[in-house]
Amino acid sequence: MILINSIDLQLFAEEKTEKATPKKRREARQRGQVFRSIEFNSAVILIAGFLVLKLLSSYMQDKLQSVYVQYIGSQTPADDLFTISGIARLTQQLIYTLFIVLMPVLSLIMVSGLASNYWQVGFLFTAKPLVPNINRLNPIEGFKRIFSKRAFAELLKSFFKLAIIIYVAYSELSNSVRTLTRLAEWDLYRSFLYISETAFRTGMKIALILLLLGIFDYFYQWWEYERSLRMTKQELKEEYKQVEGDPLIRSRIRERQRQLAMRRMMQEIPKADVVITNPVHYAVALRYDPDENDAPVVVAKGQDYLALRIKEIAKENDVTVVQNRPLAQALYNSTDIGQAIPPELFHAVAEVLAYVYSIKGKQV
Repeated sequence: MILINSIDLQLFAEEKTEKATPKKRREARQRGQVFRSIEFNSAVILIAGFLVLKLLSSYMQDKLQSVYVQYIGSQTPADDLFTISGIARLTQQLIYTLFIVLMPVLSLIMVSGLASNYWQVGFLFTAKPLVPNINRLNPIEGFKRIFSKRAFAELLKSFFKLAIIIYVAYSELSNSVRTLTRLAEWDLYRSFLYISETAFRTGMKIALILLLLGIFDYFYQWWEYERSLRMTKQELKEEYKQVEGDPLIRSRIRERQRQLAMRRMMQEIPKADVVITNPVHYAVALRYDPDENDAPVVVAKGQDYLALRIKEIAKENDVTVVQNRPLAQALYNSTDIGQAIPPELFHAVAEVLAYVYSIKGKQV
């Protein structure tokens, strides 16, 4: 008995082996639980930043050089340059120039970041992740998150990215070390140009490698997301009950619907012109109103006990009952309640209605 009690009951817990249902995916998305790769976003932003710097380098250089020539590089600088008003004017001009220079760069970086997130997640606005969660204050849960498999994977990715950056930077600088030592002999423009080219080449190599890492990380995040949404068979059953309703309740609803349909059908029998029977197993009630329909309409039909009940109601309401075995079976099998009879049965039904009308003194 002690041995049985010592067994961890969690070992018998049902594993989450089933894929998430669309309902659970919608609920997870509404909670802000989506998958995306931060590494992929960082790589895209880094590539966009280096490209726009490369494309707009001459434009940026001209803007900054114009300020330098106007205020500092001129052989005859303004008399009030080193006064308080002159320094203030120079500061305003520098801020304005930096704004003009950096705005295209920052705009493209922002657009690339938004586009990368939209490509991964789509449009999503929810405030549920901002709602305070008491469980986050639980130190035990916090240690579990710190030492979880996900945290370990993120740590490995961070070390891997750092190793890539160090390796690429070291390889590029080691190849250019001789040139870098001669920068002091060059003029400022040539030195700046060489440093810019080296930085762009190094940055693009790092960004492309990080992009490749981001693509792998994207699929890893997708796999981790799908695994976190898995459900047990019992959860699937419970969700099915929530969506479709309890089977017992559904059966009662269907039974109630059948009763209502039966009641409506029985209420239409007194309005019928004729009831065609098998004579025992089938009964079909027809009504023909030339002003409403082009052909007779089936208002009620049934087998066995229901056929007997239809005949009883017809006799109680003075509706003619005609025995025609093949016609009754054909009408029962080919026509639903509320539908007009098929064209191939027009002639046979017309003969029956003519007979009924002749008995009641009506004209066809």
